[in-house]
Amino acid sequence: MITKLTPTFRSLRIFNSLSSFICFCETLDFGGKKKTRYSSMAEVENVNAAAPASEDELYGFKRQEMYTGTLAGSVGPYGRHVFLCYKSHETWIPHVEAEGLPQRFAKAFKDHRADLAKTRLTVCGGGESDGDVLIFPEMIRYKAIKDTDVDAFVEDVLINGKPWTSGIQEELSGSFVFVCAHGSRDKRCGVCGPALMEKFEKEIGSRGLADKIFVLPCSHIGGHKYAGNLIVFSPDSAGNISGHWYGYVTPDDVPAMLDQHIAKGEI
Repeated sequence: MITKLTPTFRSLRIFNSLSSFICFCETLDFGGKKKTRYSSMAEVENVNAAAPASEDELYGFKRQEMYTGTLAGSVGPYGRHVFLCYKSHETWIPHVEAEGLPQRFAKAFKDHRADLAKTRLTVCGGGESDGDVLIFPEMIRYKAIKDTDVDAFVEDVLINGKPWTSGIQEELSGSFVFVCAHGSRDKRCGVCGPALMEKFEKEIGSRGLADKIFVLPCSHIGGHKYAGNLIVFSPDSAGNISGHWYGYVTPDDVPAMLDQHIAKGEI
């Protein structure tokens, strides 16, 4: 059913949500029950202040294609998401999986596609964490994977579920927000993504949650026409880690996402 929404929002079909965002797909199937979900869409009142008006009208939150796409079913359910930390999103080439460490991982995934059919691979911002691998919903970080480690890591850890004895691993805690900011791939994500990250950081800081909610840029997810695109991995109301894809997110939506989805587990 469609949940009751605050007067600020007008409801749309797609997922069960008290938030002001549009979801791409069902809650990811991590062993729990699948549910049909709906969400809502906020009236767009504010725009990306960091971008010139002409750029925002073409690529940002005021572009004509906003809210014109049908998102239901555009991302199918899957079981696991692997994020590879690699360089800065500002330096990524259009197809970041065609160079360096991402290329090695992409090839390993392709070589073992039958065994990894329900696992997705995405690149996220690295910086000092280059080579780290984050896995959800397991909430594990494997640190500093090298080119020479990739094949063994994919086969041992991702396919056979063995412990990784060749490096350091640690448990993750808190909530993670991955925002598509792959500007060299598509200008819409390059305009919308950084504006969303800036708003998230501001709102997270004002709530004193910098050690509990982590925002990272990521490579292409969803469809460019749905920008701003993001994925949230956080505990649900029962404490289980679940993942949600969102499209057409604007900076105005961020406070509600933090206060309802992440803080309360209300989707």
